[in-house]
Amino acid sequence: MAKVEKITIALTAEMAGSVRHAVESGEYASTSEVIREAVREWRERRDLLGFTAGQLRDMAQAGIDSGPSPYATMAEVKAEARRRSGR
Repeated sequence: MAKVEKITIALTAEMAGSVRHAVESGEYASTSEVIREAVREWRERRDLLGFTAGQLRDMAQAGIDSGPSPYATMAEVKAEARRRSGR
């Protein structure tokens, strides 16, 4: 079994209530189990994207810097995506 390290975290009242509810309802055996699953899912999501926080910030800024979209409607966006994908 992996070495366990205890840490203290601060949650909003709403988050803490959600964690308590998950344990009280029997969905999880303990608050630690809830937090461990949340951290695992966070790591998976982060790893799947493959981008660092800095890279994501840079991409967001590049989008902002590029200015408004030339497409006025979602239908135009979808049509352009289909055109680019060859469909």
